[in-house]
Amino acid sequence: MRRTCLCLLLSLLAAPTAAHATEDEQLWTTASATVKLSDHWRLSQEVVARFSDDRDGLYEIESNTLLGYKLSKAVTIWAGYTHDPQYAAGDFTVMEHRGRQQITFDNIAKIGPATLSARMRMEERWREGVDGTAWRLRPYVKLVMPFREGGKTALVLSHESFFDLNKTNFQRVQGEERMRNLIAITTPVAKNVNAEIGYLHQHGFRPNADDSNDNVASFSLSFSF
Repeated sequence: MRRTCLCLLLSLLAAPTAAHATEDEQLWTTASATVKLSDHWRLSQEVVARFSDDRDGLYEIESNTLLGYKLSKAVTIWAGYTHDPQYAAGDFTVMEHRGRQQITFDNIAKIGPATLSARMRMEERWREGVDGTAWRLRPYVKLVMPFREGGKTALVLSHESFFDLNKTNFQRVQGEERMRNLIAITTPVAKNVNAEIGYLHQHGFRPNADDSNDNVASFSLSFSF
C-alpha cells in the first residue's frame, strides 16, 4: 500500500513538459509560527524569502499574517494580509499588497499510512502605482506519509494550482497561470519546531511566450505555540 500511494502521488505531481520553456534555479526559505490564542482562535505569521539565478539574487520577501478560527478539529477558516515587496538583483522594484482568505482541511482522509490535507485560498492583489484589483484562487492538496508507524519524520507530497480569475495590467493570464509540485521530508528538530527540506517545481503558463520552469530548493522552519 505504501509503494502504491507513492507511485500514484508521484504520477499526479508530474509537471507538464513544455516543448519550449525557460529554466531558472531558485532558493526559497520560509519561517512560520502559529500561536494558539484560545480553543478556537489561532494567529499565524509566515515570512518567505525567494532568490533566483535569473534575477541575480533576492527577488521577493512575502510576509503573511492570518487570523484563524477553528470550526472543528479538521476545519479552520482564515483571513489576513500579505505584504509583498519585490526586487531585482536585491534592488526594490514594486510593492504588492494582498488580501487573503482561506479554509483549511487538516487530515481529512487516510490513504494507507498517509494522511491527506487540503486548502482553498482566495487572494485579492494590488500593486502600488498600477490600476486594478487582481483576483486569484489557489487550491492545494498535501499528502504526508510517515517513514514508520507512529513516527513524526515523513515524506511530504503537495500540489498547488494558481487560477487567475481576471486580467489586470500585472495579472495577464485568465485561467490556470502556474502550478507548484513539492516533494520534501519533514521532521521535528526541537519541541514545537519542525523543519522541512525538499524540491519544488513551479511551472508557469505564459500565453504568447515560452512557459517557465523554476527548479526550487525549498527549506522551511515552522514553530507552534
